[in-house]
Amino acid sequence: MLWLMKVASKWYRAVWMRGKDVWVIDQRLLPHQFKLLRLKTHRETAAAIRNMTVRGAGTIGATGAFALAQASLETTEKNFHAHVARAYETLVRTRPTAADLKHGLDRVRAAIGTAKNWKDAQRAAVAEAEAISDQYAANGEALGKHGAHLIKDGTRMLTHCNAGWLALQDWGSAPAPVYAAKRLGRTAFVWVDETRPRLQGANLTAWELAQEKIPHAIIADNAAGFFMKRGEVDLVIVGADRIAANGDAANKIGTYEKAVLAKENGVPFYIAAPTSTFDPNCPTGDDIPIEERDENEVLVIAGDNGRGVGRVRISPKGSRARNPAFDVTPARYITGILTERGIVKPNRAAIRALLKEAGRIR
Repeated sequence: MLWLMKVASKWYRAVWMRGKDVWVIDQRLLPHQFKLLRLKTHRETAAAIRNMTVRGAGTIGATGAFALAQASLETTEKNFHAHVARAYETLVRTRPTAADLKHGLDRVRAAIGTAKNWKDAQRAAVAEAEAISDQYAANGEALGKHGAHLIKDGTRMLTHCNAGWLALQDWGSAPAPVYAAKRLGRTAFVWVDETRPRLQGANLTAWELAQEKIPHAIIADNAAGFFMKRGEVDLVIVGADRIAANGDAANKIGTYEKAVLAKENGVPFYIAAPTSTFDPNCPTGDDIPIEERDENEVLVIAGDNGRGVGRVRISPKGSRARNPAFDVTPARYITGILTERGIVKPNRAAIRALLKEAGRIR
């Protein structure tokens, strides 16, 4: 596997485990500061998921897996199963929309359940978490290779939020075809939606593209339709946090609007996600739980004023806000879903066949 995520001449993943500690890149500080955090307990790691120190569907899945493995190392034989069960419940509630979180937790819990004794269970938990992390990175690379044919030299792609290195351990999902195409000698241009309110596009996606020397421009979220209508967007690729059995897909708030605009302007619209993001137990997008976050994410903005990173209120005192973190794009607006196994149509039959092939369902 080819590692992609390189910062200051050193290779990284978004999260990893060393001994009993989980290490993460603090995504809240980027692009202004690159900082690693050492998380010493599963509760600290759960907090890092909840407060978006780490985010992105695959990275959340890997972080949750490492956190449950971490929990298995924190306790004694007598309290082992009760402690792990409590840790599971704490972790699974941190980010309810992300399907990969529960997927990672369930895999580690299953590995623990097959062990003969608690020491074997500890080793199995750590090994499974490492395997999950490796698989996310490998899936990002495979997804990129499958999607590279969508990217011609000079293709102008639009993306929303951040589904890159930081969101899938390495390579990412939505930008992965651009990275793979570059290695084939083709260079795309990327329109980067700023992605209010947390600005994951302006802060994280743009930072990743700059590291890769990919030409790009940050645009206001409500400018995408302007460029589509002028014929300056050739395709849209975004990530997903959960994909229902019928092909409806939840992603960062504002994705639905981009899909409707793409349909209106004849622009192909793709979802990029590993098979772990599909939820076969979720019939339609109406069944996806939508997280609503703190209103201060809308009312307050962070930035670097030249003297350091700070937060500034941008709204009148006394004004309130609503802050749904995700919306759902109906399958009828989706051209295809790009996975590590290829591109599938967003319908029940195609998704069922994909998940059977991947061993997710019988």
